[in-house]
Amino acid sequence: MTEALTQAPARTKPARAMISAERIRRRVRELGRQISEVYADIDTPLVMVVILKGATVFAADLLRSLTIPAELEFVSAASYGSGTSSSGHVRLAHMVEGPLVGRHVLLVEDIIDSGRTVDVIVKRLRRMGPASLRIAALLDRPARREVEVKIDFTGFVIPDRFVIGYGLDYAGLYRELPGIYSLS
Repeated sequence: MTEALTQAPARTKPARAMISAERIRRRVRELGRQISEVYADIDTPLVMVVILKGATVFAADLLRSLTIPAELEFVSAASYGSGTSSSGHVRLAHMVEGPLVGRHVLLVEDIIDSGRTVDVIVKRLRRMGPASLRIAALLDRPARREVEVKIDFTGFVIPDRFVIGYGLDYAGLYRELPGIYSLS
């Protein structure tokens, strides 16, 4: 897909490239180095809690960029459905299965906008007794923030546009795109 105006596959919604695949690769490697430095002295593997489904692509690349041992856990949450704006209601369909007491946890999210989803998950995770809990987000869209969220590791800050690609979807589509694109 080129950096110019393009047609997205399947449901032909025009998309404009915002962040290239190469810029994402470089930034994820930088985040991997930063995270590895922060957690270099922990005694147990870092627990990466990945928010399904959107953060899986980012989490996989981030995991491969780490120089420290890490385990994966998953949570499933939704607030968008098939639309382009949050419903305002966060639904948790799956929560972490493994114990987190005394463990160092990194919550991995694709995009933080309203902050509601991450806020709900963070509150749940804190009740599980981790030694530390930090957040890594590929994208931060602060223009839509309704709940204050401290993001410890941010890939990119983006304007108030609906985005697809690199794991982010519109009605389940476009996750396979290698960069980040805004829907018109």
